[in-house]
Amino acid sequence: MQTKILTEFVTDPQQHRIETAVSRGAYQAWEKVVREIAPDDLIELVKKSGIRGRGGAGFPAGVKWGFVPRQSPKPKYLCCNADESEPGTCKDRVLLENDPHRVIEGMAICSFAIESHQAFVYIRGEFVLAARRMQAAIDEAYQRGYLGKNIFGSGYDLDMVVHRGGGAYICGEETALLNSLEGDRGVTRIRPPFPAVEGLYGCPTVVNNVETLSALPSIVNRGADWWAQLGTEKSTGTKLFSLSGHVKRPGNYEVEMGYSLKNLIYEKGGGILDDKKLKVVIPGGSSTPMLTPDKIDTPLDFESVVTAGSMLGSGAVIVIHEETCIVWVTELLAHFYAHESCGKCTPCREGTQWMYEILRRIEHGRGTMEDIDTLLDLADNIEGNTICPLGDAAAVPVISSIKQFRDEYIYHIEHKKCLVKSDFRLR
Repeated sequence: MQTKILTEFVTDPQQHRIETAVSRGAYQAWEKVVREIAPDDLIELVKKSGIRGRGGAGFPAGVKWGFVPRQSPKPKYLCCNADESEPGTCKDRVLLENDPHRVIEGMAICSFAIESHQAFVYIRGEFVLAARRMQAAIDEAYQRGYLGKNIFGSGYDLDMVVHRGGGAYICGEETALLNSLEGDRGVTRIRPPFPAVEGLYGCPTVVNNVETLSALPSIVNRGADWWAQLGTEKSTGTKLFSLSGHVKRPGNYEVEMGYSLKNLIYEKGGGILDDKKLKVVIPGGSSTPMLTPDKIDTPLDFESVVTAGSMLGSGAVIVIHEETCIVWVTELLAHFYAHESCGKCTPCREGTQWMYEILRRIEHGRGTMEDIDTLLDLADNIEGNTICPLGDAAAVPVISSIKQFRDEYIYHIEHKKCLVKSDFRLR
């Protein structure tokens, strides 16, 4: 069964309005936190729940909060990372548009835990409706006294601001997001120092994903033990998966961590489009290694997907069937990463463009056998040699596709065309 916690009410067209949200329990956890729970105890509660970041890295949320130096005289900030930009991912947008008060409540809870009085929602520029819904919901929360001065008569103040990004993939990386939020070019920072110590405006800052923050009201209301018993021992709770590609029922599905990849595709997704055979699955967004059909029984949790040879990432499961050219798919991904590279690191700036050029040459029948080794050399020189993970993200599809589908590359070079029989492609 689908476990709906974060997405329980997202299909109600009125859920974004505060009257509807409050009637279903919105802001009860927020009031409980302000009136009954100390910041240190709140951090321990989140640690005990075991919730890990849902943006891709999977770092324990409570541990990240604990890195904030409480004795620092500087202001402390919370940034909600709503720059959902990983290809294949569309889960955060659903929460922002359809249940914004859950997101706001989660942000407020996190802000209280780290003793922050200023929170930002950094929303991807293309998310016009999401930005409007979040701004309207924040205005409603101010009017009700859930934000602003002396919340619930406690003396605690919290302000919240919506900031729209410019639509750059790199700004999904937390330090690039902070630079953009400050009004500078969205390029990554060298770490350390990490944002928890020196982030926005040089002050302690926590950056958390929309989905991560949205889980907090339920954890506070129902307890850390309740959340921890969902999912697996090391990957607790539920997870939103964006299922796309060659499936009959694409969409967002909330299931417990550890749910089978096979069940997600064939039960939730209804199986492969046109009843064709599965060729490959990209389980965590375009920056994660491909999984072949023999790994279809892999449980969808952080540890199991790594054991299978990939990463859970943002939870974007991209399904590709037998009549799709892998060289063509890899070329598309390479084009994306070359376009989105911020240009700060030479291996990424130069290497991503060259990988795309070579893949384009192979796909269009002008490749040579030496191009395969050149691609691997380029990927090797990029991977692990850049400040942020964009370089790794660009290298992974190239390495993974050649490792598992070298025969398609060879066929392309020898026959000047795709190995697959049909010209049907993922569009």
